[in-house]
Amino acid sequence: MVRDRVIELRRVPASELRANPKNWRVHPAKQRDALAGLLAEVGYAGALLARELADGTLELIDGHLRAETTPDTAVPVLVLDVTAEEADKLLALVDPVAALAETDPERWTSLVAQIETESQGVRALLDQVTRSAESSVLPTATDGDSAAESVEELYQVIVECDGESAQQTLYERLRGEGYECRLLVL
Repeated sequence: MVRDRVIELRRVPASELRANPKNWRVHPAKQRDALAGLLAEVGYAGALLARELADGTLELIDGHLRAETTPDTAVPVLVLDVTAEEADKLLALVDPVAALAETDPERWTSLVAQIETESQGVRALLDQVTRSAESSVLPTATDGDSAAESVEELYQVIVECDGESAQQTLYERLRGEGYECRLLVL
């Protein structure tokens, strides 16, 4: 049986929420821009997650960037009945579990075609996900061949760089050595 750990939904000024000192997520400018644009165009459409500490304050489990972005706003918070250990587990796994979802390129393209936005941050994120969805499409099978048989094996290496400049330098070096390369921003 799956337990319901939500005690209540509270609207709390974001500035009163305590950031979790174990929060491992960092938020680059492009994420901040996309979130600010989405909040400006739509508003809050989901709750932050927190647990109540012994002194009555709420410590965030999920939603740190939303709280930072709108400190003067009363935000929706789901208060959970979880131990410190369970909160750590949620803090560690909520985002990675969501990141396991895959994109259906046809549905994504259809959805994005209907979205209008004035936010450069939102547009940049939509474009990034579109490029990612397009690059993950495998050729379709033809003439009775299985899709696996029609895909040429590729041996690839993904290298994390400290920034765009380092990425460009490595790209140019590898191209100069005769490797076929693509630049990706994930």
